[in-house]
Amino acid sequence: MAHYAFLDSNNIVIEVIVGKHETDTTENWENHYGQIRNLTCKRTSFNTYGGAHLSGGTPFRKNYAGIGYKYDATKDAFIPPQPFNSWLLNESTCQWEAPVAHPDSDDIYQWDEATTQWVLTS
Repeated sequence: MAHYAFLDSNNIVIEVIVGKHETDTTENWENHYGQIRNLTCKRTSFNTYGGAHLSGGTPFRKNYAGIGYKYDATKDAFIPPQPFNSWLLNESTCQWEAPVAHPDSDDIYQWDEATTQWVLTS
């Protein structure tokens, strides 16, 4: 089975469905589903995250599409929403990264956008 993402006019994912497996070449399934909904449709890989395939296969479109993700046609990638204004997009993984590395510790931290620092939670 394969997953397909429907995009609005701004290339934002509004829905993800399970559809025909990509090895079924009887039809261009992106076009097929897109025509049914009158929306742009792009296949997405459930096993792809940060440009890597979680099972060692071939990564596809950098990340599995989720509602609110943006499809970037130039990168042929799904990019999650930016969590904080200070975070920067890693062009290789198409994931957002804090401008300060997360502390290397078993403690739990949360991001403080006001100070642009990781803060230890109690």
